[in-house]
Amino acid sequence: MPRYTSTKYSAKVPDSQGLISYDDEEHNIWKDLFAEQKHPVEQHMSQIYKLGLDIVNLPENHIPQCKHISNILLETTGWVVEPVPALIGFKQFFNMLANRKFPAASFIRTRADFGYVKEPDIFHEIFGHTPLLTIQQIADFSQKIGLIGQNAQSKDHSWLARLYWFTVEFGLIKENNACIPYGSGLASSPTELEYAATSNIPYRAPFDMQTVLRTPYRIDIKQPLYFVLESLDQLAEISSSDLINEIHKAQKLGLNKPLHAIAKAS
Repeated sequence: MPRYTSTKYSAKVPDSQGLISYDDEEHNIWKDLFAEQKHPVEQHMSQIYKLGLDIVNLPENHIPQCKHISNILLETTGWVVEPVPALIGFKQFFNMLANRKFPAASFIRTRADFGYVKEPDIFHEIFGHTPLLTIQQIADFSQKIGLIGQNAQSKDHSWLARLYWFTVEFGLIKENNACIPYGSGLASSPTELEYAATSNIPYRAPFDMQTVLRTPYRIDIKQPLYFVLESLDQLAEISSSDLINEIHKAQKLGLNKPLHAIAKAS
């Protein structure tokens, strides 16, 4: 997701073969992040995500190369992973999604940011997102978001991004009558996955288009609100609606009061 903040991280540039060089400590951070998430993912993530994780078959002990993950995605849903700088704008983000290219920030977080990093790093991009991109409904939904964003006005971009945030990034889904995390931001978070799955603190609401579009989010706290899909088929229903018209309706109504502000006041 595009995030318009400053960053202390620098992008790594692929060589002429499309490979990125990482040092031993960077590989060790990946190894430790993977080990940290392995059990929580098995315990709390949806079967949808876990199926995708089996398909991409990520290495546990070293950072995988984007070109190798792309070979797997091309065979499943026709996507590729393309390294990008630490921060990209909405226009580039939507253009890439429209062309089935997933933008992957090429750096990995430092030990200081092990539990939470504001910028999306290579662990979030690969461990969090690529399993979902093996699932046809999510892959198609992501491309549709890109196509709509590609043709939207800049004033509409942040509103459309909320739709992506509350589904692909931090979405929950009904499984066996429970609200189960499937979003990439939860899969890759050492601190938020268990919170989203088991805590009594956040609200869990049925997906509603206008509520989603009008709900602000923050990247520096655990989410106070998650939206729950009934099934992945709902993504096709969402993307087949007139999203630009829905965004313009939401703009007229204005943003809802952030839930974290309500919780602080109560």
